[in-house]
Amino acid sequence: MIQFVIGMIILLAGIFGGIFFFSYKKVITKEKSKGVPAKDEMGNPIQTVTTPLRKFSLLTVFSGVVLAGVIIFLGCMASVPTGHTGVLTTFGKVESETYDAGFNIKAPWQKVVMMDNRVQKASANLACFSSDIQEVSILYTLNYQIDKSNAQEIYKTVGISYYDTIIVPNIAEAVKVVTARYNAEELISSRADLAIAIENVLKKSLEKYNIQVVSAAIEDMDFTDAFTNAVEAKQVAAQNKLQAEIEQAQKVMEQEAQAQMAVIQANAAAETAKIQAEADLEVAKIQADAAEYAGQKDAAVNKAIAESITEELLQYYYIQQWDGKLPSTYVGSEDASTIITGAVGSEQQK
Repeated sequence: MIQFVIGMIILLAGIFGGIFFFSYKKVITKEKSKGVPAKDEMGNPIQTVTTPLRKFSLLTVFSGVVLAGVIIFLGCMASVPTGHTGVLTTFGKVESETYDAGFNIKAPWQKVVMMDNRVQKASANLACFSSDIQEVSILYTLNYQIDKSNAQEIYKTVGISYYDTIIVPNIAEAVKVVTARYNAEELISSRADLAIAIENVLKKSLEKYNIQVVSAAIEDMDFTDAFTNAVEAKQVAAQNKLQAEIEQAQKVMEQEAQAQMAVIQANAAAETAKIQAEADLEVAKIQADAAEYAGQKDAAVNKAIAESITEELLQYYYIQQWDGKLPSTYVGSEDASTIITGAVGSEQQK
């Protein structure tokens, strides 16, 4: 718009300058001699009218038109940088058309407002209070991005200062409201849950302004020195208690392990004794069966021998056992078929 106004001013200046140069006239008085003007018959000074600037009139108009045209043409160009959306306005009125990154043409009386639709970062250091009235300082960082398709709506309803108008107040409100739901110890132990809860609140509050939450994080959380010292002392006590419990549990486990080992050993010994007794019983049974079998075998042999023995066989065994000495005593049957001999002792012989 400014370029258009400047171009029109230059154009008008060129036109009026040309008119002035064209109509400018200069009266020259002729001189009879140096310093003495020439006079006519009536005694009046002889004067002539000239237009010494008329030759510059066309040049002035042409220069004004060309310069004004260049400035107005430059005012018709709109260059939108990468990562931005151009919002077109006519005398302050937001048009429905938007320009993407690159070179664009507009009317010289129109204006293009640049809206940054890249991911942007906002940080806020806020003093908050927990549910148990503990003061905590939180450094919260938000990465956000405006909706490209609604850039003109954001400019129409909020303007280009949406960071100060929308982002910062909503961050402060969300962080303080969510922090007040937790006590001081929960803020420390549930930091991740706290960050997620704040992010969810921000998403709901900013989406109605067509601002998208990309990511958020709690970069730092600082409590008062008194509270920090108290928390450290409590943590030390808790660690000592936990260490004692671990040591006690370890001792109990060792005792239980020893008791279980004794039970296992006793069970193993009893099982071994049982197995040994069963083995001994089985061996005794096998031996008894073997003895019975041996007795039956001997009886069978004796029976077989008794059934097969004859007089001739007896005499044969007798002969086989004789040492070649004659007996000193004979006992036999009348038919001398059977002879029983016996040695007489030396005392009897005497």
